[in-house]
Amino acid sequence: MGEAAYDIVVRGGTIVDGTGGVPFEGDVALAGGAIVRVGAVAGRGREEIDARGRLVTPGFVDVHTHYDGQATWDERMQPSSWHGVTTVVQGNCGVGFAPCRPADRDRLVYLMEGVEDLPYPVLTAGLPWDWESFPQYLDSLSRRRFDLDIATQVPHAALRVHVMGARGVAREPATAQDIARMAMLAREAVEAGALGFSTSRTLNHRTKAGEPTPTLTAAEDELTGIAMGLAAANGGRGAGVLQFVSDFHPDPVAEFAMFRRIVERSGRPLSFSLAQSHQAPESYRLLLRALEAAVDAGLPMKAQVAPRAVGVLFGLDLTLNPFSGHDSYRAVAALPLAERVRAMRDPAFRARLLAEAPDAGGPFGQAGLANWAGMYPFGREAPDYEPAADRTVAAIAAAEGRAPREVALDHLLSDDGGGILYLPFLGYADGSLDAAYEMLTHRDTVPGLSDGGAHVGMICDGSFPTSLLTHWTRDRTRGPRLRVEEVVKRQAADTAALVGLLDRGRIAEGMRADLNVIDYDRLTLMAPEIVHDLPAGGKRLMQRATGYVATIVAGAITYRDGEPTGALPGRLLRGARSAPAARREAA
Repeated sequence: MGEAAYDIVVRGGTIVDGTGGVPFEGDVALAGGAIVRVGAVAGRGREEIDARGRLVTPGFVDVHTHYDGQATWDERMQPSSWHGVTTVVQGNCGVGFAPCRPADRDRLVYLMEGVEDLPYPVLTAGLPWDWESFPQYLDSLSRRRFDLDIATQVPHAALRVHVMGARGVAREPATAQDIARMAMLAREAVEAGALGFSTSRTLNHRTKAGEPTPTLTAAEDELTGIAMGLAAANGGRGAGVLQFVSDFHPDPVAEFAMFRRIVERSGRPLSFSLAQSHQAPESYRLLLRALEAAVDAGLPMKAQVAPRAVGVLFGLDLTLNPFSGHDSYRAVAALPLAERVRAMRDPAFRARLLAEAPDAGGPFGQAGLANWAGMYPFGREAPDYEPAADRTVAAIAAAEGRAPREVALDHLLSDDGGGILYLPFLGYADGSLDAAYEMLTHRDTVPGLSDGGAHVGMICDGSFPTSLLTHWTRDRTRGPRLRVEEVVKRQAADTAALVGLLDRGRIAEGMRADLNVIDYDRLTLMAPEIVHDLPAGGKRLMQRATGYVATIVAGAITYRDGEPTGALPGRLLRGARSAPAARREAA
């Protein structure tokens, strides 16, 4: 046999190319980290993948993650890389670790601990702190190798603390000099390779001590000034995107109008987080209408939306559970899980625990911890992320003639203390994912908000891309579904375009060789589970999937059937990427 013409040939798969077009059967040849042939490929590869009967998709691009710390100590950005993701964007929600003076390290760690549920001991043990400026942070990441590509944004909280110190933490108004300094540092960051700038304006983002994020009340002149710093980058040609998260309270239209003015002034693209609020379940429609008007006026704006409800997971081995505010539980909370389970199964302890009134000022607000009518038990099999009303703890208790807290306790104690309860708090006000469907199918939205790498003891949404494929194209029974080709386009080409990574997200000649080979019929999301693999012995929720036959990054197979191959072709991405010439000519 002659010499192989290609590095890899993926043979005979159903190609879902990321354009939204009808899937077709064909081969994909890869060489030199790029896609070089699509269709019928005559030459052979050094490695051949039989994809007959399987989907071949572009690698997924997740634009909303928090691997800022994990990327400094780990090579594998799991759980994202278990779910077909080949590029992640971190540094969202205004939190991160650069720029940072040594004296401010604890401030940023405490903020990340509260906002993203990443424990202080894990971060202090894992972060090497071999940087102070944002370009130095990028240099640190550039020396590392990963199982996917990583891009990052400069976070507003770190920028504000770096420039303003204690005044920034106290949320004092920024002076003109403060704003000019932040703008200069943001410009420096995007010129060094940051994809953009992020900020947070939500009360949900607090330190563990309950202090709001330093950026909560940043005024329009501060945000505009920083955006203008991005506009001034590269000799005035501009660089970088803006990413905002907000409560949109008390006036969502006025808040959006400020976002629009910032884009009008700076010309920089902006995306914002959008989900259905359970307190104001119709407000997302106001924002979609305002977004439509802005886009129709030619402004580069998008909303990042979630493919399922955002929900907290409660468990005995997790950050919180419905009994966390009970004195009896606090007395055993520090015991190893097995010992705690034994104690909680004791009839006398159980009776005392169930009879107690919890601390009204306890964690997460006791109303949330005891929201039995909105809380659902997860089984050990594939979790149901669109459960019906008869599956709530309250409904099960009524059907069985028991108190809801008894049902909750029994479920938590099941599986040797591994039982998990699910409380959706965004996107499930109607008891269905109909609002998510409306947002996912809107012309001006992209999938986002997975928070991969964060909320390690409460939320496990890095699996969003798998939910998009399984629930929305195949398994949904409580409403309309989406086409596979539409979902792939949104999770690959559309997300890549949002942040200016135009060299990926489609299967076409010249594009980056990031692919998934998927056994669609077998694709299944597994239940979340706790693993102990963080620095300092820290634990986190993880979630795997079956059905990803192969994931390829830059022409190297990184995962086979969900198991890492040892290849680490992923790198830090510096700045936006143009579409390759072959792609531009075909467009």
